[in-house]
Amino acid sequence: MSGSEFVRQMPGASPELSRKVGLDQRLHIDLPLLSLLLVLTGYGLIVLYSASGQSIETLHRQGRFLLIAYVGMLVVAQVDVERIKRLAPWAYLLGALLLLCVPYFGVGAKGAQRWLSLGGFRFQPSELMKLVLPMAVAWYLSNRTLPPRLKLIFASLVIIAIPTVLIARQPDLGTSILIAASGLFVLFLSGISWKFIFGAAGMAVLAAFPMWRYTLHDYQRQRILTLLNPESDKLGAGWNIIQSKTAIGSGGFEGKGWLNGTQSQLDFLPESHTDFIIAVLAEEGGLRNVLLLLLIYILIIARGLWISLNAQHCFGRLLAGSITLTFFVYVFVNMGMVSGLLPIVGVPLPLVSQGGTSLVTLLAGFGLLMAISTEKRIMDQ
Repeated sequence: MSGSEFVRQMPGASPELSRKVGLDQRLHIDLPLLSLLLVLTGYGLIVLYSASGQSIETLHRQGRFLLIAYVGMLVVAQVDVERIKRLAPWAYLLGALLLLCVPYFGVGAKGAQRWLSLGGFRFQPSELMKLVLPMAVAWYLSNRTLPPRLKLIFASLVIIAIPTVLIARQPDLGTSILIAASGLFVLFLSGISWKFIFGAAGMAVLAAFPMWRYTLHDYQRQRILTLLNPESDKLGAGWNIIQSKTAIGSGGFEGKGWLNGTQSQLDFLPESHTDFIIAVLAEEGGLRNVLLLLLIYILIIARGLWISLNAQHCFGRLLAGSITLTFFVYVFVNMGMVSGLLPIVGVPLPLVSQGGTSLVTLLAGFGLLMAISTEKRIMDQ
């Protein structure tokens, strides 16, 4: 009898002696993860109200998107993991097709063409790929012998490269790198040899100069140069990072108080409600509130890794681990760029910054984690 058919009950025992199934398990809800997400998004609404200039309209809009996102998360959590696995290659093909449509039928904004408009609804296909790519790589590797051999590694890299290149040509280099990372995390978790990892790192170093010379756009080179010396263009390219670091430094440990930030409330800090919202929190709430936010993020990531380690099947382990580590990268990149440690790449702070499609995508990813988390518990009943 397979493990999935095993029933944890003594032979001849009455049903009353078997373990009862809780409501959270019936609804495929991981209560620790859901609780942490509710705390994070609730905290984010408080910060967003200040960062948006005390805009009730912005708060209502964010609340509507959160409601849609949470409903979507619960719906995704109900889907059987095996069904998710079967849908993965088809979802990947659909996502790649949508990305191919962007250059021809896409909607442009701010010098980039990244959106598609269907029935008056505008969305970025690259957001879909944040979930679909790790699903596809996990599907491909989970039915094969692991650690993967060179042939499987090469095929996985091709799966990763197709959407990465399509997104980079929009152009959206930051998102393309983050999406590539989600697929590479699956490869890493599959037990890939360290010699391949070090070899790839060496090739990346060798490719750095050709990429700088022939691949990067002028504005992308400027972002890197601004990181190294923001003072060289104080009123231009360096303005954002200078104002951000000023806001962070002026908050001290205790902060200036909610709604009392000068950089954000007087509009010195650009994009304060999206990419630079952590600077608003640091100025008004100080280091202690930033540490509290970091603690919430760390607990969410720890829970995600726990779900990955305890997943019932290889596909679930690879997918849950990739989603969790990718979430960590989003947090790390946003905080790194706002504090001047990384180039500005336009990555919002997950579940705190104002967003629409990104909120739905992130919480759908956590819905996948809940489906994986509750799979083993339900099958053990």
